[in-house]
Amino acid sequence: MNCELLATCSALGYLEGDTYHKESDCLEGVKDLIRYLRHEDDSRDIRQQLGAAQILQNDLLPMVVQHHQDKALFDAVIRLMVNLTQPALLCFGKVPQDPVFRHHFLQVVSYLQGYKEAFANEKVFGVLSEKLYDLLQLDWEQRQEEDNLLIERILLLVRNILHVPADPDEEKKVDDDASIHDKVLWAIHMSGMDDLIKFLASSQTEQQWTLHVLEIVSLMFREQTAEVLASTGQSRSTKEKEKDTHELDLLRQREMAEKKSRNFHRGSRHSRFGGSYIVQGLKAIGDRDVVYHKALHNFKSYSHDTGKAIRKVPKRKQLAKETLEKRRSAINVRLFLKEFCIDFLESCYNRIMYLVKDNLIREKSEQHDETYYLWSMAFFMAFNRMYRFRAELVSETVSVRTFHFIDQNLTTYYEMMLMDKKEYTSWSRRMHLALKAYQEVLMTINEMDHAKDEVVRESSKVIKNNIFYLMEFRELFLTLFRKFDETKQPRSFLKDLVETTHLFLKMLEKFCKGKNNILVQKKKVKRKKKSKAHPQAHGAQARSPAELEKLWCSLSEQLSSCANNTEGVSEEVVPFDAASDIPVEEQRVEAMVKIQDALLANRGAEAVSLLRAAREVWPEGDVFGSPNLELEEELLLLKQILTVELPRQSPPEPEDTEELDNEVEDEEMASVQVSETEFNFMDYMKRFANCNVIKPYFLLLKNYMKNSSHTNHCIVKMLHRIAYDLKMDALLYQLSVFCLFNKIVSDPAASTYKEMVGLAKYILNKFFTLAATNHKAFVELLFWKNTNTIREMFEGYQKPIDGEGDGRKKPTKWTPAEEEELRNLYLRFKEVEDVDVIENIMAHLKQQKRTRKQIANHLVSMGLADSIKEFKRIRKGIGIVIWTEDQEMEVQRLFEEFQETDDVLGNILKNITVKRSRAKIVEKLISMGLVSDRKELHKKRKKKGKPAHMTEEEFLNECGVDAREGMLSDEEELSDDYDDDEDEDDDHDRELAEYKVQRRKKEEKMSKQEDRASTGGPSDRVLQGLVRVMHQEGLAGPVLWLQNCLNRTADNREEDGISPPVPIVPLTEENEDAMENEEFQKLLKKVGIRPPANEQESFWRIPSKLSPEQLRRLATCLVLREDLDVTQTSEAEKEQHHPQSDKCQQTPSEEPHQPSSDKQQQLPNDGQQQPSNDKQENQPSEEQRAEALRALMQARKKKRTPILQEDKVVEASTTVENKLEADNSDNEMRVEKKAASKRSRLVDSEDEDMEATAEAAESRNLDKAHAEPESDSEENLIPVKRKRPRIEEEEED
Repeated sequence: MNCELLATCSALGYLEGDTYHKESDCLEGVKDLIRYLRHEDDSRDIRQQLGAAQILQNDLLPMVVQHHQDKALFDAVIRLMVNLTQPALLCFGKVPQDPVFRHHFLQVVSYLQGYKEAFANEKVFGVLSEKLYDLLQLDWEQRQEEDNLLIERILLLVRNILHVPADPDEEKKVDDDASIHDKVLWAIHMSGMDDLIKFLASSQTEQQWTLHVLEIVSLMFREQTAEVLASTGQSRSTKEKEKDTHELDLLRQREMAEKKSRNFHRGSRHSRFGGSYIVQGLKAIGDRDVVYHKALHNFKSYSHDTGKAIRKVPKRKQLAKETLEKRRSAINVRLFLKEFCIDFLESCYNRIMYLVKDNLIREKSEQHDETYYLWSMAFFMAFNRMYRFRAELVSETVSVRTFHFIDQNLTTYYEMMLMDKKEYTSWSRRMHLALKAYQEVLMTINEMDHAKDEVVRESSKVIKNNIFYLMEFRELFLTLFRKFDETKQPRSFLKDLVETTHLFLKMLEKFCKGKNNILVQKKKVKRKKKSKAHPQAHGAQARSPAELEKLWCSLSEQLSSCANNTEGVSEEVVPFDAASDIPVEEQRVEAMVKIQDALLANRGAEAVSLLRAAREVWPEGDVFGSPNLELEEELLLLKQILTVELPRQSPPEPEDTEELDNEVEDEEMASVQVSETEFNFMDYMKRFANCNVIKPYFLLLKNYMKNSSHTNHCIVKMLHRIAYDLKMDALLYQLSVFCLFNKIVSDPAASTYKEMVGLAKYILNKFFTLAATNHKAFVELLFWKNTNTIREMFEGYQKPIDGEGDGRKKPTKWTPAEEEELRNLYLRFKEVEDVDVIENIMAHLKQQKRTRKQIANHLVSMGLADSIKEFKRIRKGIGIVIWTEDQEMEVQRLFEEFQETDDVLGNILKNITVKRSRAKIVEKLISMGLVSDRKELHKKRKKKGKPAHMTEEEFLNECGVDAREGMLSDEEELSDDYDDDEDEDDDHDRELAEYKVQRRKKEEKMSKQEDRASTGGPSDRVLQGLVRVMHQEGLAGPVLWLQNCLNRTADNREEDGISPPVPIVPLTEENEDAMENEEFQKLLKKVGIRPPANEQESFWRIPSKLSPEQLRRLATCLVLREDLDVTQTSEAEKEQHHPQSDKCQQTPSEEPHQPSSDKQQQLPNDGQQQPSNDKQENQPSEEQRAEALRALMQARKKKRTPILQEDKVVEASTTVENKLEADNSDNEMRVEKKAASKRSRLVDSEDEDMEATAEAAESRNLDKAHAEPESDSEENLIPVKRKRPRIEEEEED
């Protein structure tokens, strides 16, 4: 023992006779011991040393008895004893597997058993009871926190003492003898502690101690049975006497039979002359027969295994051990416990069970506290049923909710038993407790059926109706039988399960008798079928390539018009099925099939709509094309979808419904349907006719000699229901069952097992009757059978057909003509690339019933192929995904070859061998590291304002200008800027300086325009026009929301001093719809809010360059004003009355302040033409000629000055191209306004000295500041072939 610990124990005091003398520092010593226990190691060394020194027996208990008036010392001693007596499982966590720690564990348990023996003292419990009584007398206002702690510690101390397990080897007590546990219970009774426990259980003010009380009560009755306690003190009934007489008669008959057998086997001579015998038909180790050297009467017990070492059974296959058996306590203890049960039922049971159930449901209890609840339910309901049954005493636990609670815990315990394999014995024990509780509730309800009170019988009927109606309660027993595992669950569990099932079936049969239609709940599970992808006849593969090409020719014009005309394309098409169980991400192929079906049905508009909608739903991988897909590429993609062979799902088959009685497999359930159906008891009994249910019955029947007569009756009754009532006696035709029947029939006491003997003879008689007609019945004895096998045994075995029976197929026969046809088709299709040879052969064979495997096998047998692996099915999807090494090298070679050209990607697409989409090639180039950004593959813009196939003279002549004069005039116009075009090297520095000056002037002008814009300007009218359109479309609410967002952002930027981009997040459905509206998006662009830059962004954002003053001004412009409305209306009327005069008088210096995009929005989009003459339509005007000439000269100047930025040239080139296409347009008003806007940009970029174009430049620059590219609105009106990548770069700049 540790010296410090020894000194501390010595300082506590000493015992002299019956008097304990404490030291002055006794309290400090007790506190030191508590401190030592707090810091003990994993082996619990301090606890073992204190136990070995018997500190509790010699010091602590005498202190409690003689010095309990010292409150501080008493509290400290109680606290120390609670720590010392806590269970060993709590100290070590679990039973250690390590031998050293297991020794420590057993040592601690032995010390605890010594503590329990010391507590079997009435004086100790008398002091504890007195202290507890005094504390409970205090009202809750007077009771302190220390008082509550002391109450809890006293209850915990009693709990710990009662929890200590008994040591049967040490005690060696028999029934009706007092054990140590009985002595502790008697001390509790004599001290009055049991009355205090009943008071705590029934008091309304002491509800916080209910779980402690229930735990103490369950530990008090741990060795008792309700049946023994209920019959204590009563005279034995006639039924009990008959039962005991039957058992004695059974033992007497067995003893007499064994005695007679021994007398019969005893020979007249001694065993040395018993003789030797040859057993014919039984071979020894060699080829000879066995030689038997013993007497013949012992031959029945002969076995080849005699004398061999017993094979050790692995631990995982050993049978589960039984729990501790019950014992009968001394008569005085049983009488005391019986009175305790009666009082507890009358005054405490319903209340405490309600409170404990509430704590369990609300999770206010500790882990596994529900086991005490289940035990109390089973024990006290059994006691009430056997001793003067009164239903009102246990009404709290007789309800459907109780059944549900037990069923839920049973399921949980079973799942944990499978998962927590190391602690499966504990989970199995808890599962047994739940089953016992379920059994007692059923027995109580069955007892209520025989009650004299009509109200009780009606209550029982209502409860049974609810129980039998719900499917979970009917399926419980089937599930438990199927899941029974003898290595994890003991035989006692199986015994209770068989008896509970017998009672349930008996009650259910009685309930159904005499009733025609009983409705019960039924659940059906719809399980998903694995869909087999196979081509269908109506797909694209059913048509020849010629038919598809002809169909595409008729579709191409329709698709082109649909793609150009956005009005004909519906935007409300949903490419996926939102109600389907398949996730949206996995519905790509289905969407592709929908597009192909629309093309095959000649519905071009629907196909285009589906393609664009699918592109938005699945943007990743550009499977449906990139967002910037051009018209030609989109048509090419649709053609590929039309011609590709897509995997199609098989037509929907009627889904099979399976009831929940089948074992739950690892497959996803589609849905569980609950319905009502008419109940048939015989149909329900057929569910028990299953070998997995019957095997546990025979496992329990093997111990028929140890089973009670009631247990054997339950087993025989179930077998009788299956063999006689259901006529399924063939299910019991099994060799192990027949061996068991032979053992029962030949038992010396067989006369006492009349039911089992009668059942065995009936089944054997049926079997031999069948064997007379079916000689294979003897072979069937080796196997457990199902219903199909039983039917074949009586009706005859079916011959296996191809693909059925044993699973082997007969070899198919091929005629010489069929072989020749197969050879010709194989030679015809084997050289075709990217084609499945077997599928083509199947399509052209005359004999269409041949399967793919049959054709492949016969090709191998004919020697045309070496292996069936040569005919692997070609996986066809929505496009080619895998790149081979040769294809990657080809892409790299083409990239290096066309790297310096203007259109790298276009040249690769034209020259690549395996055709792929533009997006796939771009992704491959990026993944190979050849390019780092997609923009590097954009087509470079040509720096010419004329088509590539035209000369300058042809271009000018077409515009109506003499080429020679144009060139001279251009030289004269540029003479102020450049003196000599031929001397480029000398003038390069001067041109660069002039460009810098012009750039600086332009920046100054833009700053002036921003200052002018802050005070209002032409943009107010633009915004007012858009705001008016929004109000007319019913979007006034979103406009107000946008205005609030701008004001709030301005306030935040003033407060924080920083201006990060702010996303605009719509939170209402109205605002979300507005954000998808095209007109509202135009308003957002005019305000300056930029759209999402890439796929990483989802919301529009207020850019950081807008200051708080600009944001407030824009928010003010979003308010609809009547003064601007009147002005715009008058101008619109004037424009309608004088269209020709306005058009003829408009010059570059008289540009309207409103941007061209807004004017274009006001123009009609339905193709209405303005009045014009043929001359104006066919010949360009003077303004057009001048502008075309100016654009050409500007292109020449840019060509000579490569360092200048390309944005002006792009604008000029775009202007010329737009003008050339606009000359042939029908809508002349739209062309004039568009040309006027472009002239404004050109004049602003070239002739900065012209004051007439200042306002137009201001409007253009302000619109640029608000991030509204004019090209977007222009492209919507007039399709122009432009290079989108260069436009995006210009917008970003």
